Amino acid sequence: MNFLKENSAKIFTIIFIIITVYIIYITINEPEEKLEEVDEVEIKETKKEEKKDEKVIVDVKGEVTTPGVYELTSKNTVIDAINKAGGLTKNSDTSNINLSKKLTSEMVIIVYSKLQIKKMNTQNEITCPPCNNACIQKADEKSKLNINETNKINGQVNINSASLEQLQTLTGIGPSKASAIIEYRQKTTFKTIEDIKNVPGIGQSAFEKIKDQITV
Repeated sequence: MNFLKENSAKIFTIIFIIITVYIIYITINEPEEKLEEVDEVEIKETKKEEKKDEKVIVDVKGEVTTPGVYELTSKNTVIDAINKAGGLTKNSDTSNINLSKKLTSEMVIIVYSKLQIKKMNTQNEITCPPCNNACIQKADEKSKLNINETNKINGQVNINSASLEQLQTLTGIGPSKASAIIEYRQKTTFKTIEDIKNVPGIGQSAFEKIKDQITV
């Protein structure tokens, strides 16, 4: 008993030091364990995203600024591939192209000229060779009609969802400006119709011509 009384202060000091060291050890190591768990979750999420957005190689031909082979992802659509190839030329006609079609690897996209489409119309049929994977199929026609109805509200064109062809119905908007609108909205949603003035090539004068024809 005398020993405990004489050394009680030392014993309490030693116990205090042991408890303090243990608390510090737990404090230091616990965040590391949590961090490891977070890292594992992030890795799993990244792998899921990689599976969803697989890389695809597509061949873009015809009436585009820079025809060639381009790398995109399976999340992209035909219009994305066309924009990647520099956009449409003034002679292009996309009336037989499904611009909203998702890309697949080794896909061939051929954009025909107005003259070529005119010849097809003369023959009463707009067809594509089997090698053109971007062509509108019979199954696409019904869906295209439904999309066209959705993209027009009270006769106005919805600039957030309208197709390339619908945008070209606006006063003074040709293929290049229509492509620029689509490229812009892929990065930023139009919150007001005035936002269209942020699109390269569309200033105040162009906006005045179309402001009554558009909506968001």
